[in-house]
Amino acid sequence: MTQSLLVAVDVGTGSARAGVLTTQGLLLGRAEQPIAMHRPDANHAEHDSEQIWRAVCAAVREAMALAKALPEQVVGLGFDATCSLVVRDTRGQPLTVSTTGEDRWDTIVWLDHRALAEADECTRTGHEVLSYAGGVMSPEMEAPKLMWLKRRLPESWARAGMMFDLADFLSWKATGSLARSQSTLTCKWTYLAHKSPSWQADFLALVGLEDLLDKAALPEQASPVGANLGGLTAAAAAALGLTTACQVGAGLIDAHAGALGVLGAFAGDVDTIDRHLALIAGTSSCVMALSAEDRPTTGVWGPYFGAVLPGVWLNEGGQSATGALLDHIIRWHGAGGEPDAPMHAAIAARILQLRQVEGLALADRLHVLPDFHGNRSPLGDPFALGVISGLTLDSDFDSLCRLYWRTCVAIALGVRHILETLNTRGYAIDTLHVTGGHTKNAVLMALYADATGCTVVESAAKDATLLGMAMVAATAAGLYPSLDAACTAMQQGGHARAPDAAARPQFDKDYRIFLEMLRQRQVIDTMV
Repeated sequence: MTQSLLVAVDVGTGSARAGVLTTQGLLLGRAEQPIAMHRPDANHAEHDSEQIWRAVCAAVREAMALAKALPEQVVGLGFDATCSLVVRDTRGQPLTVSTTGEDRWDTIVWLDHRALAEADECTRTGHEVLSYAGGVMSPEMEAPKLMWLKRRLPESWARAGMMFDLADFLSWKATGSLARSQSTLTCKWTYLAHKSPSWQADFLALVGLEDLLDKAALPEQASPVGANLGGLTAAAAAALGLTTACQVGAGLIDAHAGALGVLGAFAGDVDTIDRHLALIAGTSSCVMALSAEDRPTTGVWGPYFGAVLPGVWLNEGGQSATGALLDHIIRWHGAGGEPDAPMHAAIAARILQLRQVEGLALADRLHVLPDFHGNRSPLGDPFALGVISGLTLDSDFDSLCRLYWRTCVAIALGVRHILETLNTRGYAIDTLHVTGGHTKNAVLMALYADATGCTVVESAAKDATLLGMAMVAATAAGLYPSLDAACTAMQQGGHARAPDAAARPQFDKDYRIFLEMLRQRQVIDTMV
């Protein structure tokens, strides 16, 4: 009898990744395909959703080949993706969201900030939905982007017949189902899963989106994460190299899939899950905190009901640019260049050498506020700007390394700012579970422990986000009686690192300076 297998798909900002996993959560094969991004304006970022689907299909086929898996072995499939907005016409064909007018650019990328004014308008309504979005509407959420689309591209709005979060678009491409995940609708579309009715018609009317449910073909009720959306269509099965017997589960936003992969181990112990924080860190960083009851926290998205685990509340904080900020620092500095893996590795190695001479005092008069793309949490200020204090005329490689080091310190202190804010709301966070690209950066991984004072756990899973989606796929396929059961059975554990107690005084001082810089920036902004 052949072994049953699962396919997990994770669509990030720049690539689509696919994995083939066992029903116990072991990764057998993984492949990755690039995704194009169109930047017609500094605040505009767009994808071609058909190109994303082709990349997904190619990645799945390659992962299957690497795993030496047979199509008939795959019984379940799950998609996660960035919270990007896909727009289609009434026939399901691509519909432009771009000022260029090209229909191929039918997707507004999550990081797109074209709708800053619309987000501010949503915030000024003071509506109840804001109490479940951190009190402030972010331009990264779908409501302001939809407002922008309706106002600035009325022809596209007039032709629209379907709109999706990217994860839901992929499940639609795979199954033909117009179902939407509770993860995507609750977190990005102002859907209040804990209320009935869940759509707040008065809010939609206030912001001019009274026709949204019809234009987007949105359901009255979201599908719980892991719900079976049906088998693959014949066309999708052929494109993916799978069979129509493969069942597809309601998916997740990508960072939420990572949270499921690292926090799923605690699904059976909801009363203590609030000690654990998931940090999904790559181009940007998301922090996920789960609790048995709702804990509204200003500047932190949520609380969202059932967005990751059934019956559990989620608060989501984040930093809009972390890996992207380090790349920017390398490109910006005179001794930098292309921020590829060898460059990051060379900088990290030199930082280690400098630290051996200067210790934690390395560049301790150089300070950074890392809000180069706004402050998502805990300030909830998309207009916030980055600050660097302590520059000199030095422009050699060592000066780049010092700036890189202090930028890493600032990123870690930003995480500390978020978790200390959460801890004022009833959390007792003392453990960070880290997954994503930052696990490859030794400088950041050490700082996440030392600058926050938390134990840092790196998942033993080869790819925790793909593991989270395999849990979803296994649930949809009926291999486990519930998502909780799948998480408990498939979790992979991790490797822990305790903070260095000797480093605490330095980073406590740095944190005091960090908070003072935030205060001073506010004063200066008020003067301006």
